[in-house]
Amino acid sequence: MFTFFTSGTCSRQIVFEVDSDNNIHHVKFIGGCSGNLQGVAKLVEGKNIDEVQLTLEGIKCRNNTSCPDQLSKAIQAYKNSLASK
Repeated sequence: MFTFFTSGTCSRQIVFEVDSDNNIHHVKFIGGCSGNLQGVAKLVEGKNIDEVQLTLEGIKCRNNTSCPDQLSKAIQAYKNSLASK
């Protein structure tokens, strides 16, 4: 599981897994609007992380970000963590 601490949103944390084909699984937002975030998690389940990142990047709510935008940032942080290994 990869854990990302959000910034500027009601959700505080995002956890997820990425399989060997770079597909995202088991996305869970901690905090935030439960129904909406459960919906986002189901919509991205099994999708390629690059596709998810490009689709959600730049969606704004308040504080010039959103929970979907934070998921795109979480995916980038996951990619950065792989590059640093």
